[in-house]
Amino acid sequence: MKSLLVLLLIGSSAFSQSTAPLHNATAAELLEKLAPTNQAMTRSLGGRNLVPQAKSVDLVIRFDLDSAQLQEPSKPLLDNLITAMKSDRLSQFNFKIEGHTDAQGSQAYNLRLSQSRAQSVATYLSAQGIDPQRLGVEGKGFSELLLPQKPNAAENRRVKITALP
Repeated sequence: MKSLLVLLLIGSSAFSQSTAPLHNATAAELLEKLAPTNQAMTRSLGGRNLVPQAKSVDLVIRFDLDSAQLQEPSKPLLDNLITAMKSDRLSQFNFKIEGHTDAQGSQAYNLRLSQSRAQSVATYLSAQGIDPQRLGVEGKGFSELLLPQKPNAAENRRVKITALP
């Protein structure tokens, strides 16, 4: 069955294209890209306490065509993400998983597909030991295109994961 490339975005805005998506990354590399540092801290509303600010990384994930079925080549990368998520430096974080599609097809269909893909990622993470209470899931369909000037581009088909301090 044909596959679709889906980008997995972790962290900041879906419109940020500061780095190319990673096809492979070790758990240590993912941890370094995701864990807050002193430079990634912001002042709280009271101005006294420093609050960790989430960092982001883009990963390439594959699904079967018109499906939420994860393809085997994506699982090692997700396994490395799981190792990073279980680390002491990220164990206090929750993660929001958002599914996104391109603009091909109806809005209702794409909303369901994006929800299913986000849930598929959450289910895989949970099955590998990530507490499901740390994971929120939401389907966005094509409401937040990564490349709005190219609404049918493969880059728009992605799952965005945001680390929530």
